[in-house]
Amino acid sequence: MEPKLADQLNTPAIVVDLDIAERNIRNFQSYADKNGFRVRPHIKTHKLPALAHAQLAAGAGGITCQKISEAEAMLDGLQKEYDCSPDLLITYNILGNEKLDRLRALAHRTKLSVVADNLTVINGLSETFAHEAQPLTVLVECNTGADRCGVASPEAAAQLAQAIHNAEGLQFGGLMTYPPANAHAAVENFMEQAKQKIEASGIAVPLVTSGGTPSMMSAADAPVVTEYRPGTYIYNDRSLVERGACTYDDCAFFVLATVVSVPPDNRAIIDAGSKTLTSDLLGLSGYGHVLGRDDIRIDQLSEEHGRLVSDQPINLKVGDKVRIIPNHVCVVTNMFDSVYIQRNGKVTESWPIAARGKLV
Repeated sequence: MEPKLADQLNTPAIVVDLDIAERNIRNFQSYADKNGFRVRPHIKTHKLPALAHAQLAAGAGGITCQKISEAEAMLDGLQKEYDCSPDLLITYNILGNEKLDRLRALAHRTKLSVVADNLTVINGLSETFAHEAQPLTVLVECNTGADRCGVASPEAAAQLAQAIHNAEGLQFGGLMTYPPANAHAAVENFMEQAKQKIEASGIAVPLVTSGGTPSMMSAADAPVVTEYRPGTYIYNDRSLVERGACTYDDCAFFVLATVVSVPPDNRAIIDAGSKTLTSDLLGLSGYGHVLGRDDIRIDQLSEEHGRLVSDQPINLKVGDKVRIIPNHVCVVTNMFDSVYIQRNGKVTESWPIAARGKLV
């Protein structure tokens, strides 16, 4: 496409500033290299083979996906466009014959590992891979405070590690967690205990992997961790700015919207509602930050309308464009078929979002 300014795009649209995204990739890779741990970025934020390839080229040791369909889409793009077959980790309990068949097919295409936090998942994986030439690598997922998935104690982690070690078609690959922000002490305590118990039974622990963008720049505070899996860091968003993890200058992704109505002088309506900005609040007030307008609040969404309000005259007119940093960028990415790419201040191309809508 002919280079153009973002404000010339049809709206609502999403735009990635590639200069900022690449800087974000380099900054964390440099921190990881300095502190001696591996980066395995989660692609859930961008869902783009091109950006996964950029992360790998910068030094990442592999990629993380959450669902099998997401992994298939990323692998298809990386192999076709870059002749690249990355080390792939799926951080989700996998259940059901159809998913397990697709997982087996993925294992034939690239180096693959998965996680489990219960015997039902382990037994299904074992039945699927029992007669394969190469065993499937399985990590034990541990709950270090986020209270989502994961075994509840180092003792339980050691028991599952032993079950994986004994299971036909599987090999134990290490420990995995997704902790709450700034929980490095909890991660260190849990994982060190679990590692010691597993090693005491004669089983090696080749990998301890943690993740989460909000506290990634202090990841080295848990030295037991040998790999880190940030996702949102490549774009950043309002929730991370509010946590103090970055500034708006570090936000590589914005929603472009058009003012379609200015009923009174302190309110405006834009063409970006819940189908664009989503309803995620993440504990914040309002549905995003309007760049350059700290006085404006996005206080209300319907499906196709967003309401902007100010305590003073809003000084917007019909046809004006606004740039919005969303509360939670990952879910906004999933609402669009394609994203515009900005380089040196101009939009130069549009990329299809390959892993958009991959839910199974």
